[in-house]
Amino acid sequence: MADSIQLLPDHIANQIAAGEVIQRPASAVKELLENAVDAGATEIRLLVKEAGKSLIQVIDNGKGMNETDARLCFERHATSKIRQIDDLFHINTMGFRGEALASIAAVAQVELKTRRSQDELGTYLEMENSMVVRQEPCATAAGTSIAMKNLFFNVPARRNFLKSNAAEMRHIIDEFTRVAMAFPHIFFSLSHNDQQVFHLDKGSLKQRIVQLLGNSYLSRLVPVQEHTDYLNIQGFIGKPDAAKKTRGDQYFFVNNRFIRSAYLNHAVMQAFQDLIPSDSFPLYVLFIDLNPEQIDVNVHPTKQEIKFEDEKIVYAFVQAAVKHALAQFSITPTLEFDIDAGIQQSDAVTKPFTDEHRKAASSSELYQAFSKSNQAHFIEKGGYSGIGGSGGSTGGAAPDKAMPSWKDFFEKPATEKPTSGLPAGKLGDEEGELYFDWEKPKKKWQLLEHTDLLQIQFQYLIAPTLQGFLLIHQQFAHERVLYERYAAALVGKTIPSQQSLFPVTLELAPADSALLTELLSDMVLLGYQIEPFGNNSFVVQGSPADIVQGNEKAAIEQLLDQYKHFSSDVKFSRREKLIRSLASQHSIKTGTALTQVEMRRLAEDLLRCAQPNITANSRPTFIDFNQDYLSRSFGL
Repeated sequence: MADSIQLLPDHIANQIAAGEVIQRPASAVKELLENAVDAGATEIRLLVKEAGKSLIQVIDNGKGMNETDARLCFERHATSKIRQIDDLFHINTMGFRGEALASIAAVAQVELKTRRSQDELGTYLEMENSMVVRQEPCATAAGTSIAMKNLFFNVPARRNFLKSNAAEMRHIIDEFTRVAMAFPHIFFSLSHNDQQVFHLDKGSLKQRIVQLLGNSYLSRLVPVQEHTDYLNIQGFIGKPDAAKKTRGDQYFFVNNRFIRSAYLNHAVMQAFQDLIPSDSFPLYVLFIDLNPEQIDVNVHPTKQEIKFEDEKIVYAFVQAAVKHALAQFSITPTLEFDIDAGIQQSDAVTKPFTDEHRKAASSSELYQAFSKSNQAHFIEKGGYSGIGGSGGSTGGAAPDKAMPSWKDFFEKPATEKPTSGLPAGKLGDEEGELYFDWEKPKKKWQLLEHTDLLQIQFQYLIAPTLQGFLLIHQQFAHERVLYERYAAALVGKTIPSQQSLFPVTLELAPADSALLTELLSDMVLLGYQIEPFGNNSFVVQGSPADIVQGNEKAAIEQLLDQYKHFSSDVKFSRREKLIRSLASQHSIKTGTALTQVEMRRLAEDLLRCAQPNITANSRPTFIDFNQDYLSRSFGL
């Protein structure tokens, strides 16, 4: 009987392993750029065609390789970065695993040209399916040029899973931004389809941030600088007014390596507490330098997840550094008040502090607690007289049960709680399924005719019905109405567009430009007429009728910001994210006063929806105070 277990051929094993390292064109970009940095290059150029599907080429002026190294670098686990296992705890380079070039050679056609400065001739190498097809001497500039062509040409299933060119290009720009951000002393350039996207001259970190993220941050950056015996933290944070609805502009670097850390992100968010809205995210570009022995970067092939030896102390230092920067530059709010003249005339100020008073004060329990070393925070159980604790003169026993507030009453769940934020049914989309139910539900709520609605706190509407009344959240209700309107537009009921009297020119950051390019085809159905104008610029020829003339630029920028906020949830298709973003952006905001006509129109539009009682994000649009509910509430 034949053996059932056998070794896979090398080229198949390499293709399987490559799937973990090279997931998309952006993965190859990251690995090639980091190799160029490790080679000591001062100039790095990235050339991309068809979003990396047909070509990714990195040209650097680093130290280059000799003939032997040029061939050996494509072998699995061949690296110049480590020699023994202990070297893993002293890593100061971007790469070290020796997997990147081997993985690239397994799933693409590769051409390599390299020469050391002391050599007269360089080496040309051509590879396919991990095999050397051609090798010969060549004349080339000092450094290395590596071109990766036809990614996944031999793994068609993987190639079919790649997204559109605009989507893949956006990922490439993200990876390019992270590497270029970490090394502002290196010149970087990026060209896509022979059109230059970035030209980043050598300069300071602040200049590099502005070049990559946009000129709008030039006056809104606050420097962070903290030096300790354990670690150093430096970089920039954005002022509170630079906060956005997305986490996109947040960068942590540990020893110049970009990392993802929800734990450290929480430290920054805590430092910004009460300075920005709870649903906003601050900008930060922070570099943490510490002994390589204190971290483990060998956690994942992408090397974007690391483990700290003492994560809590790093958290504390990051939070303190950000708070210190905010306070030092007068970003944190302060209380300013004049001293009351009556205070200056009090006995505590005018009368002398005698020895008897001093002895009485120093013998008190309060003085003793605060004068002990490291005990300033300690308060004896039972409290102190006059402070209002349980032992104080004004203290009293806490009630067994707190009295309910009006908020508890209004936040009670609706009688019929929906089970999901996504209605039943489906609507085709090339990147997934957009869910929508076109059948009208049974009539459960009916507004009283010839009866006025009431708006309270510029946030809620009280709408009388035959069975009681509805408490409607005006913003959430409008979100549901717009969501269903936009969903209908994507299947044929196109939203009309109004032509702009004076077309607006829109200039975006390269990452946002790639995102808008990806969305253009769907935005046409939603009433936008936008045309590319070259060099990350667009011309807005028309917009939906509900967009105020002259506000088109701000509306599109907010749309992109909201879209990126939804992009963190991979379960949504592109179209689903787009209509959710538009519904959230264009909805009537809290604090807007509505006329009687507007209130009734909103309530009627809401009740005509396929699923009126919940938003797409599973938040209730109204609470139904019907007769049965009211009777139970009053014990009747």
